[in-house]
Amino acid sequence: MAQDGPTGPGADREPGPNPDPAAGPGREPAGVVPEAEAAAGGAAQPVVGSGRFGTPGRPLRRSSFLVGFTGAVGVLLAYALFLGLRNAAGILILVVIALFLAVGLHPAVVRLRSWGLPHGAAVAAVALTVVLLLCGGLFALVPPIVTQTGQFIDQLPSYLEELRRNRTVNDLVERYDLMERVQDAANAERVGQALGGVLGGAQLVFGTVFRGLTVLVLTIYFLVYFDRLRDLGYSLVPRSRRDRVRLIGDEILAKVGAYMVGAISIAVLAGATTFVFALVVGLPYPFALAVVVAVTDLIPQIGATLGAVIVSLVAFATDLRIGIACAVFFLVYQQVENYLIYPKIMRRSVAVNEVAALVAALLGASLLGVVGALIAIPAVAAFQLILREVILPRQESR
Repeated sequence: MAQDGPTGPGADREPGPNPDPAAGPGREPAGVVPEAEAAAGGAAQPVVGSGRFGTPGRPLRRSSFLVGFTGAVGVLLAYALFLGLRNAAGILILVVIALFLAVGLHPAVVRLRSWGLPHGAAVAAVALTVVLLLCGGLFALVPPIVTQTGQFIDQLPSYLEELRRNRTVNDLVERYDLMERVQDAANAERVGQALGGVLGGAQLVFGTVFRGLTVLVLTIYFLVYFDRLRDLGYSLVPRSRRDRVRLIGDEILAKVGAYMVGAISIAVLAGATTFVFALVVGLPYPFALAVVVAVTDLIPQIGATLGAVIVSLVAFATDLRIGIACAVFFLVYQQVENYLIYPKIMRRSVAVNEVAALVAALLGASLLGVVGALIAIPAVAAFQLILREVILPRQESR
């Protein structure tokens, strides 16, 4: 008996495509795209735990071992970076000094180039001037030190003879057995330690010379490639902010250079004044003392006082009246320098708050010693410029 059509549940549905003969129970017919794939643009998306292998399960959680391992690797890398920076701290300080000197000497190179000199000739002239100044300072300081050391060694036997004739000294020698201790100190072990001290002193001298030459070579290198290095630094900034950063960066470099010129001018003036005073009162080695005052005057806040103390001690060792005159001279000169010369010169170069300059000099000296004290005021000037031109306007616009 013929039937009109299929009967039963679902008989009213439209017939779908022909089933794939290879499709079995639980398989999708060929040519049928699941809804998840259709929603993803037809790309096959693997489903975990679907189909005949069971219902979909929960997504996998992050492994605590993986998280801990990643954190441990990060800590080890941070510690390795810290060790690298600590071991390279000496070289990094030399690089900072050379870069600071290059920034300070770059205005001189620009001035020479404006006079018509080529870039290489301008850098060579500035470097030669620096070398001549260093040689002049060494020529002024080394002979007095050698002479005074030789005189002390020659007069040492007479000093010992005078001490031996002193009754008080003899009583101390007998009471504390100083002669036996001196003899014990003369054994082979002490001699070896003394030899090690001599070798350590030679190493210190050669190390100082090597560091000085390194700073000089790096400074010349930075002066030669100053424009390229500056442009490279600006190129790391996004294009949308590059012009703004260039303006602020050039202003910071100009302030650092102006500070260097002002500090050197003040130091040279202090050294020249000290040289004239030493000639007038008859101090020995006036040029060497002038160099000491000029070099120490470059150190902010405490440098002028340190140079005054050194020269005053030499004056008191020469004669009491000369020592008193020297103390009075430096007392008066430092007041003139602090309240007349320094503000007039530095006001044209960098305008830094006095409290901020003092705090920065103390922090810089505690972190990097003399180098930190030297770069403290330019760093404060740069921070004030960024604060005034970037941070405060941004806060006002919110």
